[in-house]
Amino acid sequence: MNTSRGRIWTGVIRVAPYDRDHTVAIRAAISVGVPLIVLWSIGRLDLSIYASFGAFASLYGRTDRIGDRVRMQVAAGAVVVAAMLIGTALSVADAPALLAIVVVAAVASVATLLAYATRWHPPGALFIVFAAGATASIPAEGARFGDVLVVGLAAVFFSLTVTLVSEIVTGRRIPRLTRTKNRMPVGAVAAEMALTVAVATVLAGAAGLLLFHAHWYWAMVGAVAAVSGPHVKARVIRGLQRLIGTLLGVLVAAGILALGMPPLAVILIAVALQAGAELFVGRNYAIAMVFITPLALLMVQLAAPTTVGVLLTDRLWETVVGIVAGTAVAVGSALIRGRRRRA
Repeated sequence: MNTSRGRIWTGVIRVAPYDRDHTVAIRAAISVGVPLIVLWSIGRLDLSIYASFGAFASLYGRTDRIGDRVRMQVAAGAVVVAAMLIGTALSVADAPALLAIVVVAAVASVATLLAYATRWHPPGALFIVFAAGATASIPAEGARFGDVLVVGLAAVFFSLTVTLVSEIVTGRRIPRLTRTKNRMPVGAVAAEMALTVAVATVLAGAAGLLLFHAHWYWAMVGAVAAVSGPHVKARVIRGLQRLIGTLLGVLVAAGILALGMPPLAVILIAVALQAGAELFVGRNYAIAMVFITPLALLMVQLAAPTTVGVLLTDRLWETVVGIVAGTAVAVGSALIRGRRRRA
């Protein structure tokens, strides 16, 4: 038992070697920063969250060949925009929070299957849940659908442009968009993953809603992180890393928000945080979360300002709820699987 605990904590603190992560960090920073600065310049930072989510497309396929990376970013970008439209529809319809949680969980389950079948990297539905849940929680009217489409798709397109230009500059030629990754068949493994994600996100979202009400989608995001990974040990490590990184990241966010900086300064800090996250997300998830947590909080605060104290405490406790729920579901799923094999 002690050996097992030691291995888990070794996994939590282990930092993988550097692998040209700066190239991904630069692409991500440009993809996020330019749309936000454009929106700031025209006085429409209320749309910033849609641009930020669209720019998440740049985070996919970081080390894949250019043809696979572009296809992955197109697919992921389209799914993120679709998730924002679904979240916006829930907001426009003033859907009950519990119904919104069930819908976002269903979106997460479908996205999990798609990510598995098309071999996304990063895998899973974390960004999709964040996009759907956040937009469902922001008050919106019918005109917002057009905003989501225009701003979200523009951010996806710009991210693809950055990816292609970067490849042309570094390779000094027009890249051939050859497919090298084959699709994975959707079988029992994928179905079990999708079911696990659905159960974990519903449980986490409902618990977050019951305990803290406002930002229930953060609990769902935490649950998705906790059920990610090929086996239980990896999932426990991931959950612990997210918890530790979130705690430290909330402290960083508190310091940034306490300064009361103007929006442009906040955007520049967000860009730096995005770059920092990409430098470490493939090396140690806990360190990456120290950057990701304040980045996510700044994104929400730019688009829909709220009381800073509530924002920070909700983020911390919703993450705890999500990780506990996700870990419980992951362990329970593993136990059920073990009993089936022994039967």
